[in-house]
Amino acid sequence: MTEYYIMEKFDPKKFVMEEVLTSTECIELLGITRGRLSSLIRSNKIVPIKKAGVQLYLKQDMLKKKAELEALRIKYRPWEHE
Repeated sequence: MTEYYIMEKFDPKKFVMEEVLTSTECIELLGITRGRLSSLIRSNKIVPIKKAGVQLYLKQDMLKKKAELEALRIKYRPWEHE
């Protein structure tokens, strides 16, 4: 079977708006505090894609980290999920 792909023009503004997050957006998405985010960055569990006054993160990476953190919360804080 032949697969066909339609190539769309790459829109960098759209990509940045949809796929790149700031620290504040990461904190909201992950449901953690700013201190916890700093701790994860220092331990290299989260790596910003750019550090220049404002740290930027890929949304895809943060969604993976969110799933990981949720699994750990269920494991280590089962009383919150009863």
